[in-house]
Amino acid sequence: MKRILISVTNDLSTDQRVAKVCKTLSENNFDVILIGRKLKNSKSLSRNYKTKRFKLLFNNGFLFYTEFNLRLFLYLLFSKKNYLLANDIDTLLPNYLISKLQNKKLVFDSHELFSEIPELVHRPKVKRFWMTLEDNIIPKLKNNYTVCDSIAKHYQNKYQTNFKTIKNLPFQKELKKGSFNFDTKNQKIILYQGATNIGRGIQLMIETVKLLDNYIFVIIGDGDEFLNLKLKIASEKLEKKVFLLGRKTPAELAELTPLADLGISVEEDLGLNYRYALPNKIFDYIQANVPVLVSDLPEMKAIVSKYNVGEVLKSRKPAIIAKQIQQMLESDYLVFLKTAKKELIWENQETDLLQIFENLE
Repeated sequence: MKRILISVTNDLSTDQRVAKVCKTLSENNFDVILIGRKLKNSKSLSRNYKTKRFKLLFNNGFLFYTEFNLRLFLYLLFSKKNYLLANDIDTLLPNYLISKLQNKKLVFDSHELFSEIPELVHRPKVKRFWMTLEDNIIPKLKNNYTVCDSIAKHYQNKYQTNFKTIKNLPFQKELKKGSFNFDTKNQKIILYQGATNIGRGIQLMIETVKLLDNYIFVIIGDGDEFLNLKLKIASEKLEKKVFLLGRKTPAELAELTPLADLGISVEEDLGLNYRYALPNKIFDYIQANVPVLVSDLPEMKAIVSKYNVGEVLKSRKPAIIAKQIQQMLESDYLVFLKTAKKELIWENQETDLLQIFENLE
């Protein structure tokens, strides 16, 4: 059995993409060890493969990345393995060095255009560091995949290296509905699930839902803007209109998503990373039979247009969005959603994923 060491900088508990990759590989004769970090509030893990989480002294900024990458390098150096899988640029350097030092096959999964994330727009030195890392390593890689065609083409055009597309699709699953711990009777539910970071359109949707009678906005996730959102909700006395639930496990999320009447993915065009985004929440909404409202950005727009599972934003003005939402929810998307959810599942691309690992260069 071939052993593969898979590394990512998060705490593993909510990373659905990495969990799906690990599950597929472990069920197809790979001995998987998934490596991440452990935080104070990290939840326990129960997986059908091995996991390793580092307890770190630093959990953000330059010192975090330095400590994590050093720990990762040493762990990879002294561990038995046949293959390495690096998830995103922030785990790539130690994986690349080990692959060269020990002549091991390396696979790279780019979840996003890391050097183009909005958080780096006003941090030119930090952005230059990640760009330098990309420029020096990615052109030398041979076994790569990413989340959408636009990012794959970007890398191919910039570095003349091949990237395959493995979308962040969910597993096919039986629909189960849970319940919120607040009253939703006679209310339409608009749902956002995912990271509460800048540029995600969450503030815009708060302003929109204020204009909609008998609608509430539920936000599930955590991130850089979580505290600001909490303060906004409190200062504007929106506690009965906007509900900030924090992070949920994938299992908890799967039972809450079907309760929504509308799922949103209305990211701003804050650079290439958001422009090319194809968030997994869109596919989670579809699996839950929830129509979607998305930004007028190429990858999101393509899914909505192809499968007719919702609409593209006509404007980013709250009054116009409010009217569009009301009109949307007068339509029935169920037939289209049921068709789309049969095609847009992880199982339909597992063969493509396995071929990458079975034909390593």
